[in-house]
Amino acid sequence: MNRYIVKRLLQGVFVLWAAYTLSFLILYLLPGDAAAVQAGAQDAGVDPALVEKLRAEYGLDRPLWEQYAVALGKALLLDFGNSTQSGQSALSTVLAVLPETFALAAAALPLAVVFGVGIALASTFTRWNWLRQALSALPPLGIAVPVFWVGLLLLQFFSFRLRLFPSMGNEGVASLVLPAVALAIPTGAFISQILARSLRQTLELPYIEQVRAKGASETRVQFGHALRNAALPTLTLTGVLVGQLLAGTVVTETVFSRVGVGRLVVSAVNSRDIPVVQTVVVFAAVVFVLTSLLVDLLYPLLDRRISLAGPSLVAA
Repeated sequence: MNRYIVKRLLQGVFVLWAAYTLSFLILYLLPGDAAAVQAGAQDAGVDPALVEKLRAEYGLDRPLWEQYAVALGKALLLDFGNSTQSGQSALSTVLAVLPETFALAAAALPLAVVFGVGIALASTFTRWNWLRQALSALPPLGIAVPVFWVGLLLLQFFSFRLRLFPSMGNEGVASLVLPAVALAIPTGAFISQILARSLRQTLELPYIEQVRAKGASETRVQFGHALRNAALPTLTLTGVLVGQLLAGTVVTETVFSRVGVGRLVVSAVNSRDIPVVQTVVVFAAVVFVLTSLLVDLLYPLLDRRISLAGPSLVAA
């Protein structure tokens, strides 16, 4: 088990390094840089000497390998540099808005689970074929519809027409409702699609017929045996779900004018604020790595056929 944990931690370190390196290269290849944006180089009257001075101040006049080496060395000490927009520490800038994004994700996740699990159970266990087909069509629709479009519909109906919820801002629980619903719909649709497929496959396994032959009620078969095993593939994709929630906050916070990490990323990318963007990328990678590791460690507790015997999960 110790070897497995060490291996997963090393894989996590590689993921963090890869995420940091790719984000650095992508931002470097984008046209323009922080110095040009800050100096307003798109304006005809900007002094080129000012741009060069800012480039030297930010270290952007150095070779790429030197910029990367210096930035990576500082990042290992949790020093991602200062924001080129505010001049403050990039880490403190992200941490300042992080609670708002956490609140949004924490509100959206339970809604997504309820929506996803409810649709999956109803579409699998209903006796009416027409209802099964109708419910089965909802997850693909929820995944296909853009988050911003859902957000705009929610704003138009519940905020502008009915005036039940505020249309923007971070004031109070009411301001969380519409963004959380908009963020929960694609995530819940993803959960529903995976869980429904897994449930149908599980119900066709031979052991289900054996459980029924022993006299178990249909409720016990469906919820005590089928659902428990069918939920394992969905649990395996928890890291993907967390990543989807974090990615969805970028659009959701922009549509609903909420202060948060997502909106901060949009502003940082537009202004080529590399320190802030890389801080967010590393934070998202850390959340993904920790979530995946936690799921791997919990897996044997949920399925007794699995054990941490060796460098990887193997059947017991």
